[in-house]
Amino acid sequence: MTEHILLRHRDIPDIDQLDVYLENGGFDAFKNVVEQKTPQEVIDIVKLSGLRGRGGAGFPTGVKWGFLSSGVFPRYVIANADESEPGTFKDREIMERNPYQFLEGVAICCYAAQAETAYVYCRGEFWDLAQKLEKKIVDLEARRLLGKRIFNSEYNLKIHVHMGAGAYICGEETALLESLEGKLGQPRLRPPFPAAEGLYAKPTVVNNVETLTNLPPIINRGADWYRSIGTEKSAGPKVFCLSGHVIRPGNYELPLGTTFRELIFVHGGGIPEGRKIKAILPAGASAPMLPGTDEVLDTPMDYESVVKVGSQLGSASVIVMDETVDISWVVYKTTSFFKQESCGKCTPCREGTYWLYHILRRFEEGDANAEDIALLNSVAHGVEGKCLCALGEFSIMPIISGIERFRDDFDARTKDGR
Repeated sequence: MTEHILLRHRDIPDIDQLDVYLENGGFDAFKNVVEQKTPQEVIDIVKLSGLRGRGGAGFPTGVKWGFLSSGVFPRYVIANADESEPGTFKDREIMERNPYQFLEGVAICCYAAQAETAYVYCRGEFWDLAQKLEKKIVDLEARRLLGKRIFNSEYNLKIHVHMGAGAYICGEETALLESLEGKLGQPRLRPPFPAAEGLYAKPTVVNNVETLTNLPPIINRGADWYRSIGTEKSAGPKVFCLSGHVIRPGNYELPLGTTFRELIFVHGGGIPEGRKIKAILPAGASAPMLPGTDEVLDTPMDYESVVKVGSQLGSASVIVMDETVDISWVVYKTTSFFKQESCGKCTPCREGTYWLYHILRRFEEGDANAEDIALLNSVAHGVEGKCLCALGEFSIMPIISGIERFRDDFDARTKDGR
């Protein structure tokens, strides 16, 4: 892409300053919807654009907004800035470098949802960023772009910044809501869904930072323009987080449907010392590992194509591992992470991640037998489909895919293999 739509700070210096943002069309989209459109018209535009959630699930954004319980008020909008997935760092760059486009997106979402209160839920480690966002919000209120009677209309909006305490589980939207209400950050049983009973048991929209940042350009340029980027079913640009064994790690804004090969070798500069790719984690620690085959490298990175090769795009945090990496070690590290981050509410996840970690520790310490591979696989499948939220499912995906696709690395770490 020659133009950055989400990472506009790379094209426009100092766009994190309000005057610069306003000079470059800032808040034109919000003014347009408040003065000229009904909330339903905004929802319809977002539906037509094909925008899908960028937090991992890929659910159509406009459809999600349409689920809000009719006639029930007040309503709330939550910007999920609890960016805790390993290998994901796109939302932080947006909020640090292009914050006003994100906040304008929050405001547009609030108008469409008929909400007058919004919360930006930041992960606990974002304390410095949260303070800066609060100052940006004060600046917007001083210019009367937020607050009472915005653009001399009857619409009022207040945006608050709320800090989490560094818990991965609070990226899950119902655990986030529990935390925001001052409770223990644990997932809720669903239904009811947040669109019916969310924050304070009122209809609530929860959207990811990157998702909301797409809204101002969609309103300004139209749904057809947005659909011209990406693929038919996965429209628009996507910020891909590239890390691991690549020469140029970082965030790359590209159309959905760009191949792994282009991301890694054209934008990422390839693999250091010309080594071969052994494996790819396409969605941080939360999706099955893929082998570095030509079929995988030539796969378009969109929500449908990645599933066809046996994984998921998720938040598009692409971690590349070269031929020097031991996959059993990778699985040990991801399982250690999920064991630490399990909230403990449901038994399969709490007990499953604990025992999976201890089985994998045998491989790391050289005490594993060949039977431990079968045991590892059995315990992982025992967790599958039995958890209250997705964390339990995420925890087993690297294990099951690692054993299936990189079995030799596990065999080599057993006593027999040595």
